[in-house]
Order: sequence, then C-alpha cells, then structure tokens
Amino acid sequence: MYISLTGNSDNKDVYIKRSYRKSNGKTATQIHRKLGKLNDLLEQFSGDYDAMMTWAKSEADKDTVEYNSKTGSVTVSFSRSAYIPKNEERCFQIGYLFLQKLCTELKIDSICRKISSRRRYTYDFSAILTDQIFSRILAPSSKLSSYSFCQTLLEPPKYELQNIYRALSVMAEESDFIQEELYRNSNFIHPRNKKILYYDCTNYYFETEQDDDFRKYGKSKENRPNPIVTMGLFMDADGIPLAFDVFPGNQNEQTTLKPLETKVIRDFACGGFIFCSDAGLGSKSNRRFNSFANRSYVITQSLKKMREEDRLTALNPKQFRRLGSGQFIDLSTLDESDPDIYETIFYKEVPVVNGTMDETVIVTYSPKYKAYQKRIRGQQIARAVKMMEQPGKKRRGKNQNDPARFIKSTAVTEAGEAAGKNIYELDLDRISEEEKYDGFYAVITNLEGEVGEILKINRQRWEIEENFRIMKTDFEARPVYVRRKERIKAHFLICYISLLVYRLLEKKIGNNYTCNEILSTLRSMQVTLLSKESGYIPSYKRTELTDALHKAFNFHTDYEFISKSAMRNIIKSTKTKEVKK
Repeated sequence: MYISLTGNSDNKDVYIKRSYRKSNGKTATQIHRKLGKLNDLLEQFSGDYDAMMTWAKSEADKDTVEYNSKTGSVTVSFSRSAYIPKNEERCFQIGYLFLQKLCTELKIDSICRKISSRRRYTYDFSAILTDQIFSRILAPSSKLSSYSFCQTLLEPPKYELQNIYRALSVMAEESDFIQEELYRNSNFIHPRNKKILYYDCTNYYFETEQDDDFRKYGKSKENRPNPIVTMGLFMDADGIPLAFDVFPGNQNEQTTLKPLETKVIRDFACGGFIFCSDAGLGSKSNRRFNSFANRSYVITQSLKKMREEDRLTALNPKQFRRLGSGQFIDLSTLDESDPDIYETIFYKEVPVVNGTMDETVIVTYSPKYKAYQKRIRGQQIARAVKMMEQPGKKRRGKNQNDPARFIKSTAVTEAGEAAGKNIYELDLDRISEEEKYDGFYAVITNLEGEVGEILKINRQRWEIEENFRIMKTDFEARPVYVRRKERIKAHFLICYISLLVYRLLEKKIGNNYTCNEILSTLRSMQVTLLSKESGYIPSYKRTELTDALHKAFNFHTDYEFISKSAMRNIIKSTKTKEVKK
C-alpha cells in the first residue's frame, strides 16, 4: 500500500491506496482508506510536510500488515500420528450470529437490564433469552435439548440448565413489558406500519388428557381431543408480529380481542387504524369496538350466516361491477370461458343495518375462484364415494372440508319401510346448496373508500396465517415440554420473539427468499476449528442467500480461513449496535 495525494493544489486529499491485479492480468489501484484533507493534516503537524508524510506512510504500513493478515495465505501443520483432543468441540454453529445482530439491534440486552434492576437473580437473563431464541429458530426442541444445542455455538452458555427454568417464570411475568420494548425498538430496524392491524387466533394442544386451570378442553382447530390453550396474535401491515397473548383453551376466542387490542392501543401508542380479521373474530361487539377513536374494520363475512334478505341480495347475479368501472353487469350473462372474464373479479356493495351500525358488505365474484371451489368439491365427493364403498359405520363430517359431509344414510327395507339396515348415498341436496356459493366471497366494513383498496387489505390476511404456520411448523411451537402456566406463557413468548426476529431478518435481506430457504441455510452454517492456535474454516455451501446475509449484516464468515482474532471481531460486531450517521 502507498500514499496518494489527489485534488487541486488548494484542496488535496490524502489516501492510502492498494494495487491489485484484475482477472484479465492487468493491474489496477483501489482506495483503501482516506486519511483526511492535506491542509487539515498539515495543521496537526504544525505545517511540517515531511513529518506528516512519515506518519501517513506508517499508517499505510500498519494497514498493509493488517490486510495481509486477513487476506494472505495460511499454513497450518497437522500430524498424522496425533489424536484430536478428547472431548473438545470442533464444529460450531454460526448461523446464530445473524440472529444475534438483530437481537442487539432490538436492544434485548438493555431490556433485560431494566428487568434485572427490579428483580433479584444471579444468572445471565439476557443470555438465556437470546439463546432460547437462537435454538427455537435453528434447532427447535425442548428446553433441555436447546441447552445442549447452545453448547455448539461459538459462545456456549455460561449458565446452568436450571437457570433456564428459573428464567421462564421471569419471562412470563415480564411478557407485556418485553413486548412493549421490543415493539418500540423494532421501529429502528424497520419502521412499523400501524395503519392496518391484523388479528387472528389459533390453539395449541397438549399431549395429555388432564386439563387444569389454563390448559382446558375447548374447540380445537385441529379437531384434537386434548386440552388446549389459545394464542391471539396482532400483526402490522408489513406482516411483522406486533403483540400476542395466551388464553385458557375454553375461552371464546371472540373475547380475546378487546383486552389485547386495548393493551396495544395503550402501551404501543397505536391510534387510528384499520382492524382486519376473519369472520370468527368479527362479532358485532368486536366490530362496534373498532368503530370509535378513528378506528375502522374490514372483516370477512360468511354469506351463509347473513340475514336471508341480505343474502338473496348478495347472491343476485345483477348489479355487479368490475373494479374501476361503474357499469353494471349481470353475472348470468358472462362467458366464463373467455380468459379475460375468467381472471376478472366482479363486485357489488350491499348496505346493511345492524341496530345503530351502518355497514357495507362487499360481495365479490370470481370465475377462477368458482372453478377452484368446484374442483376441490369434486375431489371431496370422489373421496366420499370411496368411503361409502368401505364396510363399517360411516361417520358424519365434523367440519366444512370433511368429505363425509356429502354422505347421508337411510334405514329402509326392500319394500321401502323403516328398518335397521343403513343405506349410504350422496347427499345431493347438500352438494347443490354448497354450489350456490361457488365463486363468491364477502367482507363487511364501515370504511368508505375505494373498493379495490378495501379488498387489498383483506387479501393481506394470509400473512398472519403464515405467521402461525411458521410458529407451528418451522419453529415447532408444539409439543410444549413444560406444564406450569407461567412456563407455558414463557414458551410462547420465546416463539413470538423468534417470529419477530425472523420477520425482521426477512425484511433485512429483501423478502427474496422462502422461509424454508432461509432457515435451512442458517441451520447449515457451521465452521470447523482446525486448532486452538490457528482458526476456522467454513463448512457450509456459499450461495446467493449467504452472500445476501453477509451483505445485509456487514460481516463475513465466508472466507476460506478465519483466524481466531478475526472471528472474535465478527462476534464483537454482532454485539455492537451500529450508530447511524
């Protein structure tokens, strides 16, 4: 490296530059570091040009040594007769470093210090919480297994296993505070879009038959005969989780909304917003609650549960329109074989009055959606026919997607008289009734605005379902290996924070990759320790995704060789919050 002065005579800059050879064999130069303005530097050395240049060259020499230590070739000696050290970990997980950087930016350490200031415990609460997040994302399992997994991190735990269980009680008690702080801090990573808030519930079953004051028998979304708990989750308009709570399994999910939404409004300083949810949470009471203080709502509406007169109006094929057009269309006149018609969504607005509430039901019709529903029902009918051909007692369908709902049984004799013999046949009336609703979809709202924008708000609800899927499937939120109420709540707090961290990571790398791609990549990122004296070599595949991760987080673990000092610097960088200029 060498010193270069560039610029005009009155305004020169002093640079450290580096020469290198390009792939075509030609040499080129690159700025390595700017030392400053020449006049400013001369002033520091009292106008002594030679002294200033001597200092500049010494800086170039130091940068050269540092650069060569990082980029030069490395020779490591091994013995063919020497055994590897006994009980020494040689392979380390490093995917957690990206998660650690996000935890740093979320100021989890600061949150934990605030908690520790009003509590008495001697263990490292912050390390336990972050390690639980890492293991939930990278190797989801029990708390015992997570402790074992964390032994493979570059920074293994310095706390004991029993400290994890003690910390769970603290997590549960401080859950509201932690959520509030995380929400506030997350705005510095990705400004939160609070214009639209989505809410939904799911439940988690426990592999036991014994219920208690929290794990209760209730309506299971998975039709499991086990005690359950219910999770209510708020999500912002960008698909990032906002807040959550866990409720007893026998509590009506409609009653979970108000206490959690009240907390969000109060603690998260969320003012006017559009509330969006599905029909199961869109009770009249919940809609009325979101009709005040500049709040409004967009909620899916079951056409089957509408008042008969409103339902007949909604399903009447007349007075539909295309989005963006004021011309009325009769659906019965459509040529649905026309590709343009097939891909078009038609709508009509049906004003409804529920007591003192003036609402509008927006009914949409899609030939493409109709074809999809018809195809799915055809497959279900085929399965129902196979079920009828099987010996044994036939069961009635338990849910709206069970093929058995299309089977009806009649007890008759050969003469047509009542008897004990059951004859199974397709329920043609049931099939015909369902066909009436093919292609139709509806939302109810108190918003006044562009229909297309209202429908767009509702379509975004799939992301909250995706959040539940990630927690249940990718993060394996169940089975839940703890039984006490406070530990169950802490478990789901860990799942929630893990989801928040994951969603922020997605945003950071540009939403260009699937959940499976991201998680499988992070989970595969390992390094192998060559020796205590030398350093590490990466033992994972470098891909476009690993490049994107390193670029987004501004550190690299993808060099052929990483010295121990360089790795320490990487670890340090993940624990240091960058100051934005």
